[in-house]
Amino acid sequence: MNFLLYENMDFLEINADLHIHSKYARGVSNKMEIPVLAKQAKLKGVQLLGTGDCLHNKWLSHLKENLKGEGIYGYNGCETKFVLQTEVQTFDRVHHVILLPSFSKADELREKLLKYSNNLDADGRPHLSIGGEEISEFVFECEGLFGPAHAFTPYFGVYAHYNSLKECYGKYSNKISFLELGLSADSHLADKISELHRLTFLSNSDAHSPYPLRLAREFNRMKIKEFTFEELKKVMLQKDLRKVILNCGFYPEHGKYHLSRCKNCLMFYKLEDAKKLNWKCGNCGGTINKGVKDRILELSDCDGNPERPKYIHIYPLTEIIATAYNIKTLYSESVSEIWEKFIKQFGNEIRVLIDVEIEKLEKIDKKVAEYIDAFRQDKIRQIPGGGGIYGKLLPLGKKPKIEFFKYRQKSLSEY
Repeated sequence: MNFLLYENMDFLEINADLHIHSKYARGVSNKMEIPVLAKQAKLKGVQLLGTGDCLHNKWLSHLKENLKGEGIYGYNGCETKFVLQTEVQTFDRVHHVILLPSFSKADELREKLLKYSNNLDADGRPHLSIGGEEISEFVFECEGLFGPAHAFTPYFGVYAHYNSLKECYGKYSNKISFLELGLSADSHLADKISELHRLTFLSNSDAHSPYPLRLAREFNRMKIKEFTFEELKKVMLQKDLRKVILNCGFYPEHGKYHLSRCKNCLMFYKLEDAKKLNWKCGNCGGTINKGVKDRILELSDCDGNPERPKYIHIYPLTEIIATAYNIKTLYSESVSEIWEKFIKQFGNEIRVLIDVEIEKLEKIDKKVAEYIDAFRQDKIRQIPGGGGIYGKLLPLGKKPKIEFFKYRQKSLSEY
């Protein structure tokens, strides 16, 4: 068996990435089609993949032509299954993830939303003129699953605009079953907010390209009995032992909104200093973007959640290879050759990153195996991201140099 699918007490343990986009969303590769996604998902090691953009008319037609089944769909006998999924933006600029149980329910939801969107068929991520409470009602009427996308990001996360789920989702807030962490946060950070303890956390890729560098760069390992939408719903509700048992994703420091930072000069800020300056950069006068970490700390009301499944920090294998050998481009022949050796030997990328014994990885490439071991032991360091710039992975043993703005209270003589 060349992909990760374990049987354990009559349960299946599968890897799932439940948020991607189609070629009909802005800034997305035109290679994002089901045949390509199915092939690349196998190389990555994903058994369940969101379809992305399932309310867009042309993409929905593509899905109906290629996918067979009910609830959870297959493609041409491939190992990877698909679930109907989309992302929408409500009037307040908050993004939400929707999972739907059938094509008929996708058609039904489309009909409900047509009068609330002027770009439903122009962009895979449509803009709606309604808010969180209204879209929640429509999704639940269609028997779907619903929750905030990349919940902490400064522009489009629910916590960028609201202080609680109830403020956004109103009377349906208690029916929200999951929350997507996004690249700039992980379970350890998000669980500092006690209202989130009951929710299932999802770590998804939000991929705009079908290849393993982007696809399932964050993913979830979940326990189910079989591939059905009802089983997926039980996972989100943590019911009958179905649940997410492992979240895997970037170090939050890698996210481009992790720390508070000036958008212009890229100076880092501590929360208290940014507040004193009213979020105007003391170095250049530009706007300081509030970082995800600082936003979570503002809302924090507890130390964490001991019941939360483990979170493993990972990076795409190509990026690890390039860093290990100090190769500037991820698309070089030498990076591809090493990546292919690992995949040929172990079947898929996820197995290499988190499952295969380090001793076996060392037989393929000792330097890369050393980095993978460091990831597994949380010994990786990086320059953190912020202000719209991604963090940067550092070679082993190097410590990041971070320059924070040094706030200085003006003296009376300066007035």
